[in-house]
Amino acid sequence: MNLTNSIINYRRYLKRRNLARYTIRNYLNNLELFLAWLKVPLEQATHQDVSAYTEFLLERRKHPKTINCQLSTIRSFYDFLHYEEGVPVENPARKGCSLRLPKPLPRYLKDEEVERLFARIKNPRDRAMFMLMLRCGLRVAEVAALTIDAIDQNRRKIFVQSGKGCKDRVVYLSSDALRALTGYLKVRPASSSKHVLLVGKGSYRGKPISVRGIQKRIEYYRKKIGITASCHHLRHTMATQMLNADADLATIQDLLGHSKITTTQRYCKVSNIKVERDYNKAMELVMRKNSLSTNVGGH
Repeated sequence: MNLTNSIINYRRYLKRRNLARYTIRNYLNNLELFLAWLKVPLEQATHQDVSAYTEFLLERRKHPKTINCQLSTIRSFYDFLHYEEGVPVENPARKGCSLRLPKPLPRYLKDEEVERLFARIKNPRDRAMFMLMLRCGLRVAEVAALTIDAIDQNRRKIFVQSGKGCKDRVVYLSSDALRALTGYLKVRPASSSKHVLLVGKGSYRGKPISVRGIQKRIEYYRKKIGITASCHHLRHTMATQMLNADADLATIQDLLGHSKITTTQRYCKVSNIKVERDYNKAMELVMRKNSLSTNVGGH
């Protein structure tokens, strides 16, 4: 088996699946790390080798989520060799070999934290991009990739192209998000770029701001006001606020671009206001039908 040709063909296979460019890069990087560690020919690797590799990664203090991504890459590559290339090889990365991951509840900002954060943000561009996360539920990569022609200001809609999983969706602009966006567009640097959010100064002025550039801005503001906040926290905050306002779970799923409703359901566990309101409402009905509420202390 020609390993170099197989890797080239694997890259083509990933591109045919229409995976994002950075996803393909991560797959290939993960594969390169495994092949550099592997002491036997690729086709001779066993489940024990994969287990030893997992131990190696744990010893290097790699996060369990990172390790599972590595194992997923190995499994995918061996499946490719078997089903696409016709190589008679057994997949050493068995299903079920992944590490168990904790499932922390989504972190969201309290109302007073949101107010403190946006009170500090005076830069029109920064205010616009963080409003797109807080009010529209956009991911940081979706904000960075947003183009002028994807915005319909009259209908207050944004067409999100090739979001996570290469899925398109439509989100809507609240009044304050629309004001922030139009406010920035009035002072946006002149540029031939179709991207909405641009670097405002320095040698890269007029170039699209990167995902890391956006993340650095939220890190700057959170340090200034002393709160724990990230781009994804703003997205979580939008979902939690909508749930507390009695928005339908399926609506929130559609706006966030979740593939599975179970992902969206995680917000139910942190939406304490709605839980408390539903509990009190239900108990009022229970107590009306139950004489215990009027006979407490009676004999």
